Amino acid sequence: METTDMGLLEEIALMLYEGKGEEVVRLANEALGAQITPQEVLMGGLMAGMNVVGREFKEGKRFIPEVLVSARAMHMGMGVLEPHLSEADTRTSGRIVIGTVQGDIHDIGKNLVAMLMKGAGFEVVDLGVDVPAAKFVEAVSRLRPQVLGISALLSTTMLEMPKVIAAITEAGLREHMAILVGGAPVTEEYARDIGADAYAPEAGSAVERARELAARASRG
Repeated sequence: METTDMGLLEEIALMLYEGKGEEVVRLANEALGAQITPQEVLMGGLMAGMNVVGREFKEGKRFIPEVLVSARAMHMGMGVLEPHLSEADTRTSGRIVIGTVQGDIHDIGKNLVAMLMKGAGFEVVDLGVDVPAAKFVEAVSRLRPQVLGISALLSTTMLEMPKVIAAITEAGLREHMAILVGGAPVTEEYARDIGADAYAPEAGSAVERARELAARASRG
């Protein structure tokens, strides 16, 4: 990538960090016009900016209203990229069902993960927020995804995660499918304790984990 291209991506990341959605849209279109690939704009621009937002939020340096503004800018930027990502990569990485557990209406992280999964070639079925275990079971039974993504943003609602996993297991649906968990209060140790197959600390790593899990599920 040329230096001028790198500067443009850094500018996109900065504008997203500052929550300037209109500028993100303008720069994303400019980048595509300069023959920068949609994947490069996604990872080097949008995701680079959102990763900083996520890190600072976790460190207590950024607060929910600021994160929401940046997430809106991310969504606006993805609106520019999604048609091009679909054209650029018709391959499917697999199917993922994703949702936030019952009692939890937070969707920023889940929506970001869903957007990135689509950009990575996954067929994404988003169940939304406040999803009871029975709805996860029904979706998995009907859609047979390679990966189930379960999100929780509160220490109280993450206690719903093992209930979902237990319901999926009791329904006999764990074969050929992997469970990926994430969210602010979730840790790798907790994921292991509740029987999840993998844990993603942030959206970028969620895509890599999902790819690994989907490949493993397909081989299984």
